[in-house]
Amino acid sequence: MIENLARQLGKEISHKSREVYEVILPPIDMYVDGKDLVVEADLPGFKKESINTSITETTLSITAKREKDQTVTYYWEQRPLRVNRTIILPVKVDVKEGVEPSGKYENGVLTIRLPIMGIRSVKIE
Repeated sequence: MIENLARQLGKEISHKSREVYEVILPPIDMYVDGKDLVVEADLPGFKKESINTSITETTLSITAKREKDQTVTYYWEQRPLRVNRTIILPVKVDVKEGVEPSGKYENGVLTIRLPIMGIRSVKIE
């Protein structure tokens, strides 16, 4: 009886912790590289086809979903099954027609390059 109670409690804690991770994940790094704002998001375990993004001048939204492997017996599960995160960008990005942001998903990391609005280089003589 105690063993069953401990197993049930473990599954409930596991489920609750995954819910917390789904709210706070993915971890994100943001930095400026030349004229682009670069956003790197850790999304291990997701298929590229399941990741969707959208941008406005001031926000980036990332959503992703994966299925739990039904052939495995889980004792503890914290990795998120879904991600739904909207990030407020520190600068305005250029979203006008003809300006294309770029993105790639490699080794579990989503990297998005967004052209910063109004940024120009200064010629130094």
